[in-house]
Amino acid sequence: MPLNLFLSDSQQTLEEPSLSRDLLEMSNETMIFQQNDLFPSAFPLMADIRRQGKLCDVILKVEGQQFSAHKLVLASTIPYFHAMFMNDMVEARNKEIEIKCIDVVALEALVNFAYTGKVVLDMNNVQSIMIGASFFQISKVRDACATYLLQRIHPQNALGFRSFAEQLGSSTLKDSAEKYIEWYFSEVSQHEEYLNLTFMEVKALLGKNDLRVDNEEQVFEACMRWIKHDTETRKEYLPELLSLVRIPLLSPMYITDRVRNEEQIRYSIQCRDLIDEALTFHLLPERRALIQSFRTEPRVCDIKGYIYVVGGLNRHGESLSTVEFYDPNTKKWTLGPSMSTMRSRLGVAVIKHKLYAFGGYNGRDRLSSVEVFDAREKKWSTLTPMNCKRSALGATSLGDIIYVCGGYDGVTSLNSVESYHPSTNSWCSLAPMSKSRSAGAIIACQGYIFALGGHDGLTIFDDVEKYNPATNTWVEAPSMLSKRCRLGVAMLGGKLYACGGYDGSSFSQTVEVFCPRTNKWSYVAPMNAPRSRVALTANMGKLWAVGGYDGMSNLVTVEVYDPQKNKWEYASDMIAHEGGVGLGVISIP
Repeated sequence: MPLNLFLSDSQQTLEEPSLSRDLLEMSNETMIFQQNDLFPSAFPLMADIRRQGKLCDVILKVEGQQFSAHKLVLASTIPYFHAMFMNDMVEARNKEIEIKCIDVVALEALVNFAYTGKVVLDMNNVQSIMIGASFFQISKVRDACATYLLQRIHPQNALGFRSFAEQLGSSTLKDSAEKYIEWYFSEVSQHEEYLNLTFMEVKALLGKNDLRVDNEEQVFEACMRWIKHDTETRKEYLPELLSLVRIPLLSPMYITDRVRNEEQIRYSIQCRDLIDEALTFHLLPERRALIQSFRTEPRVCDIKGYIYVVGGLNRHGESLSTVEFYDPNTKKWTLGPSMSTMRSRLGVAVIKHKLYAFGGYNGRDRLSSVEVFDAREKKWSTLTPMNCKRSALGATSLGDIIYVCGGYDGVTSLNSVESYHPSTNSWCSLAPMSKSRSAGAIIACQGYIFALGGHDGLTIFDDVEKYNPATNTWVEAPSMLSKRCRLGVAMLGGKLYACGGYDGSSFSQTVEVFCPRTNKWSYVAPMNAPRSRVALTANMGKLWAVGGYDGMSNLVTVEVYDPQKNKWEYASDMIAHEGGVGLGVISIP
């Protein structure tokens, strides 16, 4: 008897099976059923069938090993095999196919990927899998390999990563490695990969205008390091490489005591001519206009990064744990993960993709605690505390070491200095400054640590001193043109800028710049608003002055200085902070 499909509503009493996980579309005449878990369940089953060696119709052979598979699966998931099997190539009719351009590890991983959609990367297999993924045209696996490598890039391997990326045609990895090499050139040039570069590769590096170096001495030392690695073979290249070093930007003492005493330079007429040009530049300022060239211009490191503002004060003067960052692509501020501790008048330093927050004031106590923000993992972690409690301190990084100086411990202004070593999560006490400096500023410049301004509880300073890490000593440096505490400092275009602050009677909007080449300070255009407790940083070839106090209220405003125009302009206001903030730039890879 035929089934009656036209039951009345009162007759439809049978229990319906559960279809809640599947798609069901119904109309008056039709019903469309779709089992949503069919594909996720089918591929694991096909992988199991392959493991049993059943229904396989192709064998892939490489380096004496062979892997069974199904042509239909390979053609559906790997573009290389889709082209092979669907375009009637000779291999499409073969039971066995020899694969010659990748190794066993990569082939096994990528065939497994065809069935599972998953590949496990580690430092032992990532390069071979990336080569295989490029050969098989599996772009998402190739890009995943590039991402994995970029997370592990280091001065010791950056040049190798760049070379590897060039061979594979991976523009993402190549461009990122190139930027990393420019950013950490001084560190990269210390390692074996740099010493083994060809002449043309070294020439291209030394000629870059975007090298991020503390001073031109680092470029000269890198040049000589490469030459001396194989002097007999490489000495003929010295004049051409030395012409790329901006010798006029070196100090006269360094030129006289270090550069001119290099044996290979002494015996080269072309090299001596470059030295004479540099010394003339220093000794006869009135002739500088006649010898202007790229060698007399500081390298431009046009860093583009996220500007992070951490801690500080709200409009009621209360300390904050809040974090926000400015995205130069969207030109907007966005809230980020908060610190674990409220901190105003803290110190901040950045190394690579990590931002470190030191000490500060939480509304009750001065702090010795330290925490770090990892921009890749988007989270804060607690580190070993400083040896001293410090608010209104200065912090800066030089190489892989962070230096903190001065501050206020709740009783007195401090002259003590300590360094933090991220590799060991440990602190080391260093030689103290010549005077106590609270609310001063410190910055790395030409391989030294400069300490500027501040006060000792009685007197506000205009003086500057600098620390030599090689000798663990402080020496006097040229004083600023104005007394300043609660000032902001930053390096831009090889010059040191100091802005804002308080001189004991007024809140300053003036800005001055120190040129290491002339060893002198000079004023540039003032900010639009007075700013004490201002935070200053360099980003995208400009200075960014963030927040502060104008004598009446804490500021949410931000100003940007263009050195080409000698002009300050307002940028987007912060959304969650006002004065007393910590500031750091984490570069965009």
